[in-house]
Formats: sequence, structure tokens, C-alpha cells
Amino acid sequence: MKATQHPTTAAQVTPADLLRMAVLYLRRHGWHQGTYYAPTTDTPTPAACAVGAIGMACAGHPVKHFSDLRTDDRPTYLDAIAALTDYLDQHYPIHLVDDDGYWLDEHTSPYSWNDDPACTAEHVIAALEGAAKEWDRLHTQEGGNR
Repeated sequence: MKATQHPTTAAQVTPADLLRMAVLYLRRHGWHQGTYYAPTTDTPTPAACAVGAIGMACAGHPVKHFSDLRTDDRPTYLDAIAALTDYLDQHYPIHLVDDDGYWLDEHTSPYSWNDDPACTAEHVIAALEGAAKEWDRLHTQEGGNR
């Protein structure tokens, strides 16, 4: 690099950014229930569940566990899933109950919620968008990070 050139600074990707990119992924490639990704070998961009779409947005390839991500990407990925979970707790609460009537989870699992037969692609997209807006509301001030 020449002394007169200035290195570019990349903006940090926030959990809200990942959630919005997951929405774009689902709109372009489709939504799936039952597994992270639709079982296919003919496309590198299969239909995905909510969390699978977040993984694709983060890594650009299918992610089945956060250990599949680069170390630097893991916190934002996990924060995006946490933001979705918090949003689901407020707007789409589903709590699994055992045979004795006790909650198995205190939070709505995005995995179980995505796979619920009553869930639709429209629900998933709305929840991802809502979670992104909520993350921005809680973490940004005047267009910048707090």
C-alpha cells in the first residue's frame, strides 16, 4: 500500500444486520422446517430454517453449529439468535411442557418455534425483522452503536 492510500475500515456487522440478511436469504432461497437446511445436493443455497438462515447470513455457507463459524463471527451469530429468542419470548411464546405440567424451557426456542406446524414463512420473516428492529432500538443511538 502506498503512503497516500488509506486502508478501508469495514463497518462491524451487528446482530440486527445478520437478522435482516437472514430475511433476505429466506426470501431468495426459501424457508424450511425440520432441519437447518432442506436436504439437497444441487444447490449451495438450500432453503433454511430461521437459525439456518442466520448461519448462511453469517458465513455464506451452511452452518449447523456455531463451531462451524470463524471465531470472530461466533459472538454476533450467537447474539443474533439470542435477540430472536428474546423477541419470540415477547411475541410468539411457546413453552414446551413435560408430562407433569412443568416448563421444559423458560424461553421460546427458535428451533422448536420454527418447526411448529402453525408456523409459516411469513411468521419467521416477521419475527426476524421484529427482532432486528428491537435489537436496534436497544443497542443504537442516533444511527450508531451505543
